[in-house]
Amino acid sequence: MIRRVTATRYVTPLREGGSLPAIVEADDDGLYVAKFRGAGHGVKALVAELIAGEIGRALGLLVPEIVLLDFDPRLAAAEPDAEIRELLQRSSGINVGLDFLPGALGFDPAAGFRPPSDLCADVVWFDALVTNVDRDARNTNMLVWHKRLWLIDHGSALYIHHSWRDPAGHARKPMVEIKRNVLLPYASSIVAADERLAPKLTPDLLTAIIAEVPDDWLPPEPNRPDLATPAAHRAAYLEYLERRLAAPRAFVEEAERARVA
Repeated sequence: MIRRVTATRYVTPLREGGSLPAIVEADDDGLYVAKFRGAGHGVKALVAELIAGEIGRALGLLVPEIVLLDFDPRLAAAEPDAEIRELLQRSSGINVGLDFLPGALGFDPAAGFRPPSDLCADVVWFDALVTNVDRDARNTNMLVWHKRLWLIDHGSALYIHHSWRDPAGHARKPMVEIKRNVLLPYASSIVAADERLAPKLTPDLLTAIIAEVPDDWLPPEPNRPDLATPAAHRAAYLEYLERRLAAPRAFVEEAERARVA
C-alpha cells in the first residue's frame, strides 16, 4: 500500500537532471525527494517511477520508499528561480515523493564500491524488464547509502506509454540499450537472475502495484478510444508487463549476450 502524505514545507530544489526535483518535508515529519507532475514528461514519468520502483522493491532491490505527495504550490512561493516556480505552479495535486537518504553518494564505478555480482545481474534484469534506459556510466541513477546500493529515478522506464504504439510487439522485443547499463560489466549470469526473479512477479502482484497509480495520472489518450479510462490504462500496463514476462524472454537473451560480449 503506497502511503499518501501532504507536503508542509518546501526545503530546497535539487538542480540535478532534467526533472528538477526538490526536497520537501511532509506531515509525517519525513523528508522526501519530490518528483513533480509539471516537469517535462508530466504524469507519465510519475507512473513509471511508481510502477517500476515498486516492481524493483518486489524483486528485493533497494528502492527508497515511494509515497504519493500532495503538494500545494503556495509552499514554494518564495522560490526565486522563475523556471522552477512555474514548474511548481503546474504541479498542484498528487506528485511522487521518494524517501530522502541523507548523506547518500551517487554510485561511481571508479570510486571503489563494488556491488555483488548477483545483485548487479538482478538490477540489469530488472532494468531490461521495465525498459529503463537511464542507468549508464554518465548517469547511474543509483546511490550508495550505508554501504548498500539503492536504485532511484525510474521516470524514463516503461517508455512504451509515451505512444502505446504496438505494445504487444514491443513487449516481446529485446532491449538493445541494455549494453550501456553501468552494472553489466560486473554482473553474473542474467539467465540465472531470470530464474531467481521472474517467478516473483505474479499477475496478482503486478495488478496490485498498478492499482496504486492515481486515476488522475491516467487521463484519456488523444486518438486512442481504447485508453479512455483509468481502468483501460491499468489493463494496458498489466498486459504489457505480462507479455514481457512471458517465456521465452528476449530481453534476457539480449542482456546475457551483451554481458558475455
